[in-house]
Amino acid sequence: MPTADVALLTDHRYTAAAADPGDWYLGNILADDGLLQSALARRGLTSVRVDWADASVDWSAFGCAVFRTTWDYFERFGEFTAWLKRLERQTRVCNPIATIRWNMDKHYLADLDARGVPVVPSRFLERGSTEKLADVLNETGWGEAVVKPCVSGAARHTYRVNRRTAGELQPRLSSLLAEEAMMVQPFQADIAAGGEVSLMVFGGRVSHAICKRVKAGDFRVQDDHGGTVHEHTPTAEQIAFAERAVAAVAPVPVYGRVDVVRDNLGQLAVMELELIEPELWLRMHPPAAEVFADAVAAFLSTPPVE
Repeated sequence: MPTADVALLTDHRYTAAAADPGDWYLGNILADDGLLQSALARRGLTSVRVDWADASVDWSAFGCAVFRTTWDYFERFGEFTAWLKRLERQTRVCNPIATIRWNMDKHYLADLDARGVPVVPSRFLERGSTEKLADVLNETGWGEAVVKPCVSGAARHTYRVNRRTAGELQPRLSSLLAEEAMMVQPFQADIAAGGEVSLMVFGGRVSHAICKRVKAGDFRVQDDHGGTVHEHTPTAEQIAFAERAVAAVAPVPVYGRVDVVRDNLGQLAVMELELIEPELWLRMHPPAAEVFADAVAAFLSTPPVE
């Protein structure tokens, strides 16, 4: 039975201790987790990687659980939310459970907007809605848009449409709306031109950043769809913006990632605020693993809020 100061949460696909030759995807995961585990060890903290859905695990055996690569949660959402209830009764969770629950659903973008943080405009279509996509585009004036689920990841059911093709997607959208809430956002031209910048934030401060670029002819930055990752030195404007976005969350998250684009008006806007299981690209900036470990150590040393 595993026991440690820190449980690094993953899912069943990524529990192996070593990647097969050519398995760059798992290799990247293990590289990042290895850097963090080494940094935690230098602070006297033991850690182990654990499948969140492993029913044999006694979560009370850990000082805290840190979400890392639970990248199947949106495909097992009912199971995952039930597990969260059990987890919070057994150990401390980093980031806090309330933050996790809030950040799982992209309706959080409306909350950020209400708190004065610029976000990519979003129109939410609730589960059971019969609203037509063509009507949404006409009402908003958006000539081109991206449609995606409110609970999702890895560009699951993400579609790029325009007024001409909206009718073609409508049957698929109606089928999805019968099961879950969806959202529509205006397509951001800067993603195709300049890419999407991801800024990693620990304890409220930016440590490093990368830029994700789409594959030629695509609009999705995820590597699952051919997107590529590039080194990026964040500007003072980007750093201040990302820290402002994270500061709008209470309590301030221990760690997270802010995905930023230039919107169609040329202003910085939040595309995503990832506080559940963000990829952090520690391997591209190893000193960030030390900052992450400091943040986890500080979390563990702070008495839990009753």
